[in-house]
Amino acid sequence: MNRTRARLSDGREIVYYDEAPGRVPVPDPRGLPPTEPVCETRRDPLTGEHVTITAHRNTRTFLPPADQCPLCPGGPASEIPDPSYEVVAFENRFPSFDVRTPPVPPEIDGVPRARGAGRCEVVCFTDEHSASMAQLPVSRVRTIIDAWADRTAEIAAVPGVRQVYVFENRGVEIGVTLHHPHGQIYGYPFITPRTERMLAAAAANPDLFGDVLAAERAGGRVVLPGEHWTAYVPAAARWPVEAHLMPHRHVPDFTALDTAERDELAVLYRDLLRRCDALYGTPLPYVAGWHQAPAGTGLRLHLELFSVRRAADKIKYLAGSESGMAAWINDVSPEDIAGRLRAAG
Repeated sequence: MNRTRARLSDGREIVYYDEAPGRVPVPDPRGLPPTEPVCETRRDPLTGEHVTITAHRNTRTFLPPADQCPLCPGGPASEIPDPSYEVVAFENRFPSFDVRTPPVPPEIDGVPRARGAGRCEVVCFTDEHSASMAQLPVSRVRTIIDAWADRTAEIAAVPGVRQVYVFENRGVEIGVTLHHPHGQIYGYPFITPRTERMLAAAAANPDLFGDVLAAERAGGRVVLPGEHWTAYVPAAARWPVEAHLMPHRHVPDFTALDTAERDELAVLYRDLLRRCDALYGTPLPYVAGWHQAPAGTGLRLHLELFSVRRAADKIKYLAGSESGMAAWINDVSPEDIAGRLRAAG
C-alpha cells in the first residue's frame, strides 16, 4: 500500500491509498472557504448518554444525480480532485465531530455540554460510481483494510478522541445521502453507549469475546469458518439480517492485525457481503460497523453487519419498543438467517 497526502482548498486533509507508487495529487481548484464546523455534545441527565448537536450538517449534500456526485473523481463538484483513484480518505466537509469547533459554555439549563472535538472522515472504496464493496477485487478490499488501519492509528492520536469507529452505510433504506460506494470513520470524544455496555460485560467476564466465539463456532449459526476469522449470526441477533465477523486472536483494532489476518479478512468479508446481496436477489441495505477497542480497554475488534430488510418486500421499522424503550423484537430467527446466508454462497 502506498500513501499520498494532500490538502483540499479549504484546508481539509485528503489521503490517497494505492497499490502502486507514483501518484502526484492534483490541486483542488474549487477555492472553498475554510470550514467552520459547530459541533457540541450534551449529556442526557436521565440516561447519562451523550447527544451530539451539529446544526451545520442539516445542509449537507443529499442524493445528488450521478453527474454531480462529490465522490466521483475530478469535476467541479468533486471532493477528490484527481481524475482517478483506488482508495481515498478525506476529512468530512460536514463533520459530526471536529477539533476546529469553537468552545461552548459548560452547561445549558443544568445539562452538561462540551465541544464536539474529534474527527470525521469519508473513505471512498473505488472511483466507480455504480460499484460496491462486494464487487471489488480482493486486492482492493485488502487495500481498504490497510487504509482503515492507517486511518485508525492517525485518528486515535487526535487530541480528545476516545474511540474510533469504522463503518459503512449502504442503501436509501438505511438513510445514505450519497450512492457512491464509501464508508466513514468517526473519532468520538467519548465512549459510545453500546461500547460502554460491552465493556461492562467484559469486566464481569475477562474472556467474554473468546467464550462467545467458542460458543458460536460450536453452534449452528456459523456462516463462514476461516483459519483466522469466523463469520456467524449471533444467537441474540436483534436485526432481521445480522452477521458478526470476529478474529480468533484477541486484537483491539485494525492496527494490530498481522498480514495473514488481513489477507483472510479481505476474502471472507467480501464473501459475506456477496452472500448478503444474494439473500433477496438485490443489493441489501446495511450498516457494517467495526467495533474497535478504546485505548486501555479489553474490547476485541469485530464486525457487526445488520440490515433493516426483513423480507424481499418488507422493512423492519424501529418503532415503539425498539426506538422508545431499546427493547428489541426480531421478526426473523437467527438460525434461519444463518442457514440462508450459508446457502447463498
